[in-house]
Amino acid sequence: MTNRVLAHTGATYPILQAPMGWIARTPLASAVSRAGGLGIIETSSGETENCQAEITKMSATGLPFGVNLPIRFLKDDAMLKFVCASGVKFVTTSAGSPAKFIAPLKDAGITVYHAVPTVDAAMKCVDAGIDGLVVEGAEGGGFKNPEEVSTLVLLQAIRARTDVPLIAAGGICDGRGMAAAFALGAEAVQMGTRFVSCAESPVHANYKQAIVDAKDTGTLVLNKKSTPCIRALKSQRTQAIYEEGVMAPDALRGIRGVYFDGDMEAAPALAGQSAALITSVKTAKEIIDETVAQFFEITSRLGGLGAARSFG
Repeated sequence: MTNRVLAHTGATYPILQAPMGWIARTPLASAVSRAGGLGIIETSSGETENCQAEITKMSATGLPFGVNLPIRFLKDDAMLKFVCASGVKFVTTSAGSPAKFIAPLKDAGITVYHAVPTVDAAMKCVDAGIDGLVVEGAEGGGFKNPEEVSTLVLLQAIRARTDVPLIAAGGICDGRGMAAAFALGAEAVQMGTRFVSCAESPVHANYKQAIVDAKDTGTLVLNKKSTPCIRALKSQRTQAIYEEGVMAPDALRGIRGVYFDGDMEAAPALAGQSAALITSVKTAKEIIDETVAQFFEITSRLGGLGAARSFG
């Protein structure tokens, strides 16, 4: 059976890089795509002209790539119109209903996947005509649904209801996670925290090291009773927010201080639980090559167990 995500994206391997604001631009996205995965250009930073320039730069590389359109964060339709006219072939939408975006994107010949945190959201997107889904479990970093559903449960529940192609996201950073996601019905994986901490990521070394140093209990879900609800690394700042239960509206204003100045207390440092599995900074190529090799090693072993009708 043809892998539908590969057919939709043109990537060599079904491994996507998540669209982190300010981070997911041409240097990182091109490194991921050059290594055989699919780089995604962000637009959630709200820097319309800069993001449009990044899309143009990425197009000039000749590499396959995608663009993310976070519906709730787009101040007008300028980015949508630009993407439709730019020759982009693959778009992920997120943060809101994709219903109004699907027709213009598909009229432009673009394949559209929407990121969902629940089964109900997934089925609304399928009914609206989406081409596929990015299934975002609660383990992932960044903006989250306050009603947490793990990737393990969410993938199975959505696959039981629909046959559209699924990209698994949340808690995945290697071939083990990829093999598990495929066993549950995914045809690709999306990794954010793993690529934030890679050599080509533009973020400060302090941020990368904080991810490498994180334990399995090294992240917190913050602001569950308000918006935005996020998952971030533990720090003095995030521990205080967690204990108070509410995050100030401007808490993320200093996020670029975390990203590019290495001040880990300037704002909550977004990261997923997969940080606990990341032990060193590696290049995008090393990450993808090792993930693919480990995936085939595990699936080959499991295939042998299936052929032998043995539990090992």
